[in-house]
Amino acid sequence: MKRAILYIVLAIMLSGCSIYRKFPQTTEVDKKLFGEKYITADTTTIASLSWRELFQDRHLQQLIDTALVRNTDLRTAYLRIEQAEAVLMNARLSYLPSVGLTAEGTVGSSGGATSKSYTLGGSASWEIDIFGKTTNAKRGAQEALKSSKAYAQAVQTNLVATVANGYYTLLMLDEQLRISKQTLESWQKSVRVLESLKRGGGGVTDAAVLQAKANCMALESEILSIEKSIRESENVLCTLLATTPISILQRGNLSDQQFPSELSVGVPLQLLANRPDVRMAEYQLAQAFYATNAARASFYPSISLSGTLGWTNGAGGVELNPAGWLLNAIGSLVQPLFNRGANIANLKIAKAEQEVAVLNFQQSLLNAGAEVNDALTALQTARRKLDIDNTQVATLQEAVRKTELLMRHSSANYLEVLTAQQTLLTAKQAVAQDRFDEIQSIITLYHALGGGK
Repeated sequence: MKRAILYIVLAIMLSGCSIYRKFPQTTEVDKKLFGEKYITADTTTIASLSWRELFQDRHLQQLIDTALVRNTDLRTAYLRIEQAEAVLMNARLSYLPSVGLTAEGTVGSSGGATSKSYTLGGSASWEIDIFGKTTNAKRGAQEALKSSKAYAQAVQTNLVATVANGYYTLLMLDEQLRISKQTLESWQKSVRVLESLKRGGGGVTDAAVLQAKANCMALESEILSIEKSIRESENVLCTLLATTPISILQRGNLSDQQFPSELSVGVPLQLLANRPDVRMAEYQLAQAFYATNAARASFYPSISLSGTLGWTNGAGGVELNPAGWLLNAIGSLVQPLFNRGANIANLKIAKAEQEVAVLNFQQSLLNAGAEVNDALTALQTARRKLDIDNTQVATLQEAVRKTELLMRHSSANYLEVLTAQQTLLTAKQAVAQDRFDEIQSIITLYHALGGGK
């Protein structure tokens, strides 16, 4: 009989060996996701830089340092890691036997005789993990911990990128405010010139003076709007820093910011290793894989060993019931019968969750490729536009100078001066916007490649 039971157990073990398989790590990534022209054998990419190496503005570094310490989303992510570590510890402890200690004492009286009984005992039970239920639970907890760490890295990467983007938005607004104030001074000077020409009979009409004043008023209104945007941007940054709204007085200049001129994407495998959202999706897939294995293990019997060891003096006096040791050992095998339908349903649920995790992982790779390509395209476009706009500004500055001279020394129409001035202002604002777009593209690329460490 014992031999038959042993054969049955061995047969079940052999049939269920697949539930011990480890999750096959995904390493193949299609290069087309990232654009063939951006692929390089050089493993040093922008994503391999720390955020301090990329963002060298000391004022921005101080803001990022503060955000990494105080931001509530990042602190919550770290707490999730602690929770996952506790779950993993609990899964590892499942391999150990469950131990209990009991102590009992009774006092009784019969016919004037008093009897005392004392019992001190310990018990232990241990479920043998023959069919991988505990092993798969532990492996799933390990992948959940990795996923939590990847999530925290994703939050940190996004936080660094968001703080940097907010800071450079402030610098762009500062530059636009500076340009607008300088232009306002120039336009106010033009108004005074027009008024002098009008008084001197230079052919300037009241309509010309009024039009110039109206342009100055419109620019004054725009300056107020820029100042409002600056205040709002400061408030957004303060939210990321988990501080009350304050003015961020310490900041650099947009024109002084320096970044690498050549940006390498690197090989696709490195992108996979750097992006925390891709790693998190893969860990979640592994977790679903082990959950499916655990669901399969529920179809097999559970084998438990239990035993008790104790000391007792019996049920009466010591003279009649001398003390003694009690020892008991039990082995049990429980095969699920009536819950087979529930196990089948749980297995179907686990398989469906695993398929969802596969699709999420595939989508994370597609998103990674799209984001990298978009960021590189935006960066190249911003740099080309910046070159064109700088040339346009130089051309318009010369045009404004010449139209002002013509207005003073000839019969040139004042509308030509106003038009040239307005066009120059627009071009200067475009240069500031293009410079910001270039920096924003670098931040987006850094984020898309999984930087932020």
